[in-house]
Amino acid sequence: MNYNDTVNWMFSKLPMYQRQGASAFKKDLTNTNAISEHLGNPHHTFKSIHVAGTNGKGSTSHMLASILQEAGYKVGLYTSPHLKDFRERIKINGEMISKNAVINFVKKNQSFLEKQQLSFFEMTVGLAFDYFAKQKVDIAVVEVGLGGRLDSTNIITPVVSVITNIGLDHTQMLGDTLEKIAFEKAGIIKENIPVVIGERQEETEHVFIEIAKNKSAPIYFAEDKAIDIYESDLKGNYQQKNIKTVVGASNIVKEKGFTITEKHVKNGLLCVVKNTGLQGRWQILQEKPKVICDTAHNREGLTYVMQQLREQHFNKLHIVLGVVNDKDLQSVLPLFPKDATYYFCKPDVPRGLEVQILQEKAKEVGLLGKRYDSVREAHNEALKSAATDDLIFVGGSTFVVAEVV
Repeated sequence: MNYNDTVNWMFSKLPMYQRQGASAFKKDLTNTNAISEHLGNPHHTFKSIHVAGTNGKGSTSHMLASILQEAGYKVGLYTSPHLKDFRERIKINGEMISKNAVINFVKKNQSFLEKQQLSFFEMTVGLAFDYFAKQKVDIAVVEVGLGGRLDSTNIITPVVSVITNIGLDHTQMLGDTLEKIAFEKAGIIKENIPVVIGERQEETEHVFIEIAKNKSAPIYFAEDKAIDIYESDLKGNYQQKNIKTVVGASNIVKEKGFTITEKHVKNGLLCVVKNTGLQGRWQILQEKPKVICDTAHNREGLTYVMQQLREQHFNKLHIVLGVVNDKDLQSVLPLFPKDATYYFCKPDVPRGLEVQILQEKAKEVGLLGKRYDSVREAHNEALKSAATDDLIFVGGSTFVVAEVV
């Protein structure tokens, strides 16, 4: 198999949450432990940082990786989902895993993968940890895929655990209250391993405090600490909370024996995109008309993004909008401005919500516009319709952003 054949086999043969939804979510770590043992437990050979949370875990992971790269370390970075290329999920010092490494891993382990009936995510975690071990990374920043307690990444014992925040997302799998979701995220807290919590939330902080106490894990709430204001090349207003979380985690990593200076932190935060290749976070795609995209897709994330959108200067606002079919439209659609022209579309994944349904639900809350057969068509129509002093926002789903970046 060539690279495309290999990736298509991974996508089509095995369950993948981002494309399929709840049916791909597994309730134990049996398969992950099996693939890990089959590979010789590669995660035991490198140090790691584990990052969970409803929003901000991707940005936080990339910021941490960038700081460690500035400090001169060989840094593995495992994140999900990808935007354009599967290999975005597995990087070392900003460089994606090679196509040959993906091909060779599947070729070498295909019979085991099929026999064990691993999910797409379980297989990908195995690939990432195997690659990081073979490349002898100094440390890997590992982002949780979904939840925490039962996530495939949760076989690592990190130097520090990080939980950015808690919001109502993926409620079919994680629970329908903030407390239940916090319990799942808190599953990454390990015995005697410090944990940094990004935000104090009345409904959830007692969950983290109790579990940390039971695990004898030192717990720190990042927003309690007074820190210097750092700038970042990630320009979303919501990044300020992530920056505090990252600085708190970096201080603990430093206490664990890594050499991280003030300069490393400052430069790392200023060069996240350059060092790691992160895309889709309040990303300006062009000027005149200005086009901004953001992958925020739940109530908490979109609240920040829509607030920042209202602060922009423009003549008219155009919004290219598509979502997936398990999105709670009643909670997210009212966040969008009514004084905008909408270009409704369906992201090109099986979970994409039919555009007619989106248009009808949007109309119920006063969001008006036409529907288009694809994200590309909607985006092109917005570009044609917008004047140079207008603003186009593209979002609603990671998969919509993926089709325009």
